[in-house]
Amino acid sequence: MKYKFLIIAFLGLTSIGFAQSTDSKGKESLSVTPHKIVIAGKPINYTTHTGYMILPDEKGKPKGEMFFMYYKKDGVTDPSTRPLTFVFNGGPGSPSMWLHMGMLGPRRIAMTDFGGPTIPPYKVVDNDYSWLDITDMIFIDPIMTGYSRPSDGVDKKEFLGYEEDIESVGAFIHMATTRFERWNSPKFIAGESYGTIRASGLSSYLQNTYGMYLNGIVLISAVLNWETEVLLPGNDLPAITYLPTFCAIAWYHKKAGTQYSDLKPFLAEVEKFAMGEYASALLKGDKMTDAEKKSIAEKLSAFTGLSQEYIAQTNYRINIRRFVKELLREEHKTVGRLDGRFTGSDYDAAGESYEFDPANNAIMGPFAMAINDYIRRELKYNEDNPYYTGGRARPWNYSNVQNRFLNVAESLRSAMHQNPYLKVHITNGYYDLATPYFGTDYTVNHMFLDKDLRGHVTQSFYEAGHMMYIHKPSIIKMKKDIEDFYKRATTE
Repeated sequence: MKYKFLIIAFLGLTSIGFAQSTDSKGKESLSVTPHKIVIAGKPINYTTHTGYMILPDEKGKPKGEMFFMYYKKDGVTDPSTRPLTFVFNGGPGSPSMWLHMGMLGPRRIAMTDFGGPTIPPYKVVDNDYSWLDITDMIFIDPIMTGYSRPSDGVDKKEFLGYEEDIESVGAFIHMATTRFERWNSPKFIAGESYGTIRASGLSSYLQNTYGMYLNGIVLISAVLNWETEVLLPGNDLPAITYLPTFCAIAWYHKKAGTQYSDLKPFLAEVEKFAMGEYASALLKGDKMTDAEKKSIAEKLSAFTGLSQEYIAQTNYRINIRRFVKELLREEHKTVGRLDGRFTGSDYDAAGESYEFDPANNAIMGPFAMAINDYIRRELKYNEDNPYYTGGRARPWNYSNVQNRFLNVAESLRSAMHQNPYLKVHITNGYYDLATPYFGTDYTVNHMFLDKDLRGHVTQSFYEAGHMMYIHKPSIIKMKKDIEDFYKRATTE
């Protein structure tokens, strides 16, 4: 990679920032800038470190250049009194911009209360719901996301895989904890989507590799066991775990469960059916009787809003990509996969699946603008390389679980058994078809934790989607839930 130059203006002792650099064989540059914010009526002065850390290989040669942003509250002299949280998103291949500019960071993109975009150009505003009042934070962009890249001459495939990713992000966490002198701080990880896989894998990796024990992990829109996600011939489990989310979206669009004014009692009925009559019927396969097929079709239709004929054609196993097209087909509308509240329209209303995810398209523009503008203008870091918002971390390697489903819940269970103080909180969106809440609930119930540790895994639920924090009522509730979790994880 070419040199990076950072032009900074100084004014006596009130400089807006400074930079440090090394040469092109393995350079690091940091912009350090002072800021202040008011959260819950209390002013907070903080300093941001923005730039790269160089990940060395076993011979000490530069292997990767990992971009990060570190927020540290000013005036804290004893690190043991101040938690530190490492934050990343998922994909795999997504940078940390979603959690950074949507929920956790001190500045966030302004969205409507519903969670949709405003008229461009979009605005970045102070974040009243930032976690900075309860924890310092380091936002990590794994290699091939954001500005992070392999070092010169290093093949990107050395980072693109479950094990490779765990090793490189784990190495960064170890290096950052050491350089910023935070070994004595309570340590947390917050990950979203595939980032929950990464977080769970890191829980064991950090303990076993570096002796680093965590206080807590926040799993936002979790997926821990791919068996609950991938509907294939021979794997009926996702038909069960996705059903409550299909029904929640149908309820939202007034296609099913209209007798219920509140979502939760409707879902309670659906969940009972999913784990009872529906699961039993699917287990029978071809032994399902005509009477059972008729009963299942009638109930699935009542719960999902799809016709009995269509459900029979699906062999009573509803596919996600078909559902987002089928639910509102008569209105020539599609629903979002990331957030089923959003709707879109396609050129071809008779198609098999949607042309685009209306939820993803609604948020991509505002978030991409926010992170690119914020890094350069407010954090004073100049970088001419494109900030990768997704799609560059391909192909991803799952060779560690060849011929079987990845299940990191076992890594998390092992870490919790070895570190009985480790606590986990999971946040779930009812309208999230990317990581359905019922699949997460199933996975948690199959971790087989020691009975004394089962209470260390808690969950909260929101009437929003994958990025539940774009929905104003949800971000308000989520901030309170997180405050309670950090308190438990640092005192109990």
